[in-house]
Amino acid sequence: MFGRQKKKDETLQEQLSTQSEPARPGAKGRPTPKRRDQEAARRRPIVPEDRKAAAKGDRAAAREARVKQNAAMMRGEQWALMPRDRGPERQFIRDYVDARWNIAEFAMPVLLVAMVMSLFFSRFQSSWLMSAIFMLTYGWLLAGMIDMAITYRRIKKRYQAKHPGAEFPRGSGWYAGVRAFQIRRTRVPRPRVKRGEFPG
Repeated sequence: MFGRQKKKDETLQEQLSTQSEPARPGAKGRPTPKRRDQEAARRRPIVPEDRKAAAKGDRAAAREARVKQNAAMMRGEQWALMPRDRGPERQFIRDYVDARWNIAEFAMPVLLVAMVMSLFFSRFQSSWLMSAIFMLTYGWLLAGMIDMAITYRRIKKRYQAKHPGAEFPRGSGWYAGVRAFQIRRTRVPRPRVKRGEFPG
């Protein structure tokens, strides 16, 4: 009987002491966890139990990362581009080339047509027909290269007018020419301007 009363008195005193103690500023309000418990919670096995599932998960994550990077590269985001495509100068060149109708971009279709024509007319053994196809093919390529040389001079002039004192990096003329010779829908990164929307 006296033992029960004593236990009640101790419980009452503990409650009063906890109520009377003011809460310290910045206190967590909970006991600090033991170090060994925290280390056990963070501990992971070096080699996963299911290696096949882990490898499958890694492959899926790598595939997803590649898809995201490829999509960002197609959009022209700088972090995802190849080193040759990075920089404001390269972006300016791409936009200018994509905004115009280039003779060079039709070179590949012309070459395909010329190849089919040469195969078709070879049975007639006509020298003038073959010479005409030859002149058409190489004449178009030459016209495309001349057109790109003139276009690059315009690109450089317009960029330097917009950014006085700026210099194009080496190889920009080749970069512009390679992009101009590609069919518009196959260019990487994808064109972000429409025909006639020249930069600057």
